Amino acid sequence: MNIQEKYKKEVVPAMKKKFGYKSIMAVPTIKKVVINTGLGRILAVKTSQEQKDALERISSDFSQITGQKPTVCRAKKSIAAFKVRQGMPLGMKVTLRGKRMYDFLTRFVSIVLPRSRDFRGIEQTVIDKRGNLSLGIKEHTIFPEILAENVRQVFGLEAIVETSARTKEEGLELFKLLGFPFKK
Repeated sequence: MNIQEKYKKEVVPAMKKKFGYKSIMAVPTIKKVVINTGLGRILAVKTSQEQKDALERISSDFSQITGQKPTVCRAKKSIAAFKVRQGMPLGMKVTLRGKRMYDFLTRFVSIVLPRSRDFRGIEQTVIDKRGNLSLGIKEHTIFPEILAENVRQVFGLEAIVETSARTKEEGLELFKLLGFPFKK
């Protein structure tokens, strides 16, 4: 079952009952999912042509995972101590909303997390006091869209799931009811 359908059919009534919401509009929802990666170490010691090729490969993998072209985040200022020049690419990010967000979350919860190595569940500490979930992924190759034999550069991702929950308890309950596998 899709996460969006599950939210409408199961989560809303359960959350209304547990927290005593008067309206469906008061029930916390998932606003957006932001997926990002840092490129610092990958691009640090390469020539400009190698950097362009690596950026293109990472962008291609990123768009296969998310279904959307990533935005390249560039340095605003030069910092000599970190060997960073103004305009140098530092990372990539994608903000997912709507149907793409729900499709990504469905794949993430049902396929990607169980595929990750030594996965025993998500720690409850990854949810902040506002009910948002931040999760790091060490290798992007655990996504089924990526063929491991074609990968030349492995990179990590960070996924942030932003909710409209007001407290950590509301956010945790929302994620549990949606089927996110938390440690007991």
